[in-house]
Amino acid sequence: MIKINDISADAPADLEKSAAKDLTKEYVDRLGELQSILTAQKKYSVLVILQGMDGSGKDGATANVFKECHPNSLQVVSFKKPTEEEFAQDFLWRVHKNAPPKGMIHIFNRSQYEDVIIQRVHKWIDEDRVKKRIASINAFEELLAYDNNTIIFKFMLHISKEQQEVELNQRLNEKEKFWKHNASDWREREHWDEYMRCYEDVLNQSSIPWTVVPVDQRWYRDYVIAKAMVEKLETLDLAYPPLQK
Repeated sequence: MIKINDISADAPADLEKSAAKDLTKEYVDRLGELQSILTAQKKYSVLVILQGMDGSGKDGATANVFKECHPNSLQVVSFKKPTEEEFAQDFLWRVHKNAPPKGMIHIFNRSQYEDVIIQRVHKWIDEDRVKKRIASINAFEELLAYDNNTIIFKFMLHISKEQQEVELNQRLNEKEKFWKHNASDWREREHWDEYMRCYEDVLNQSSIPWTVVPVDQRWYRDYVIAKAMVEKLETLDLAYPPLQK
């Protein structure tokens, strides 16, 4: 049973920052190499889900961890408020059409879990629908994994409430970060405890497990994500296809 309050948002005290950053560079470089093989082989696809409170560093993780990946085989999808067309469909419709084909890495900046987190926090859906949606998400992810060889990484970016305040204030006070400012982020912060309850429920009900990533130190966030991805992908039978003569 995962208890978010029992997990520190800080990097481990015994992990040296400089050593971790050196390892992160190695993992990031290796991820670029593995992506090249993945693209050529076209046997697997990769889905990376980044979920977290505002200010938890989803954009930064994307920029830093995948910077050695070729953009032709990488796609980032951000799920914001559904459009009118999307509202007229089932909640997974917009998600499924953005699932990665074989040979591709797709990154979901927020994801299908918005529909069982923010909607639950604001009581836009009842608990019975939450339960059914979680079951549908599990079935959807299992379909991708077992029917299309999709390797799914799910990272919950765990930021402390204190560090989130720092991050949101930086968006107000630093001109190079002002583009990220959104007044609604402060309003959502008022529901912190309920968000943590809903996140915790999702973490414990998912059939494909999550990695909770402490992000108060951003260098540690990058290290955890890059390491987890490389170690998993190294276990696959990735290989360049034979040359055609």
